[in-house]
Amino acid sequence: MKTPPQKRVYPKLPVWIVEDHHEVVKHIYRAIGSKHIPMKDLKMIHLDSHPDLLIPVNMPADTVYDKETLLSELSIENWIMPMVYAGHVSHVAWLHPYWAQQIKEGQHSMCVGKDSSTTTIRVTSRDDYFLSDALYVPLDQLENPKELHLNVIRVDPVDSSQERSRGNGQSGAKIPKPTAKEDRDVQLKQESPCTSSPRPLDGSTASGNCSHTVTKTEEGSTNCITERLLAVIEQTDPFILDIDLDFFSCKNPFKEMYTQEECALLQELYSFSRPQQDSDEEELLDCVERRTRQLEDLEAAFAELLEDDSQETVERLAANPRMKPLVRLVHSLKNRTQSPDYEMVHQAGLTCDYSELPHHISSEEEIQQLITAVQLFLKALPKPTIVTISRSSLDEYCPAEQVDSIQNSVLNILESLFGCLDVHREYESIPSEIASQTP
Repeated sequence: MKTPPQKRVYPKLPVWIVEDHHEVVKHIYRAIGSKHIPMKDLKMIHLDSHPDLLIPVNMPADTVYDKETLLSELSIENWIMPMVYAGHVSHVAWLHPYWAQQIKEGQHSMCVGKDSSTTTIRVTSRDDYFLSDALYVPLDQLENPKELHLNVIRVDPVDSSQERSRGNGQSGAKIPKPTAKEDRDVQLKQESPCTSSPRPLDGSTASGNCSHTVTKTEEGSTNCITERLLAVIEQTDPFILDIDLDFFSCKNPFKEMYTQEECALLQELYSFSRPQQDSDEEELLDCVERRTRQLEDLEAAFAELLEDDSQETVERLAANPRMKPLVRLVHSLKNRTQSPDYEMVHQAGLTCDYSELPHHISSEEEIQQLITAVQLFLKALPKPTIVTISRSSLDEYCPAEQVDSIQNSVLNILESLFGCLDVHREYESIPSEIASQTP
């Protein structure tokens, strides 16, 4: 009888710190290759002001089997889903601060697979986050579907002075042990969304928070966060702890690049018309098709403006009723700069769909309150296998003047909870000419 291979253990907890978030993928793959974390069914706790759950729109799904090509295709907003389709990651807990509300709170079950018509990666979730990027397809259109169980969990700041007043060093992270019924409820919520079942398959069911009834104010509490995480992560589970430092303080860099009027015009051009709540399959597919055409038309228009932004070109493009705001937008941009970066303008527009990018520059006090909140729920969890950290400061999603102090605070709590760390500051190898650039 064969004995199972012994799990490899790092002597010290490895912490990989990168600048751009998608750069953590190579370190996760390295840990898979060295057998410190399993090749499939990985669990990830993802602290971020952004979900990062989009998909490279035109990337062939089979790219996930060519590591070097895959790494070159990834970006900060789309690095997780390819790992899901590759079969590596099956559970993601997105922990977000109160100012980030891109995906509905609760548990979501969906499938990620190859779209049989385009051979790209697509998803069965009907959440606006995915619909607005035209990423939705029905399950019967997916090949090789992989399950993703997504928990969206709000984290509220914790006043450290109030915490100390509880006395005796109690963390407040103790939770009631789930009953047998609650265990079964959790299991039911995590039924496979990728197999046929008698219940209607909506692809993304946002359901369930804590096992007991909670008020809105309790939802972001340490007890609630801990309970929801421990329903997914068992004491012996290897898992990834991933932290974007913009979780603690976050900017929308486009707010400083464009005027209020320009942002409003981009919002008008790129706005997403939500489907009705009770839309059927045909209506959802129509919504995706309309959105795809809208985004393709806008991409083509700005590509043309890169070549020629003369008045004649602008007026011809604006003859399309949906493109009418282009006239005022281009006029405003050219008043401020001789040669507008229309590719960057398009990227900014893509963030103006159903909601704006999060923008909340935290005070030092609020940063410390979020640090305390993170420390409290991590204290109740098993030790992660690997930690990945993204600074997100060169693209200004995390304020450059705050990023170093936030990073030091995060490393301090990790060391206090998990002992000596093996810290790799990968961002220090960024060439100085790149580091000096701003978006």
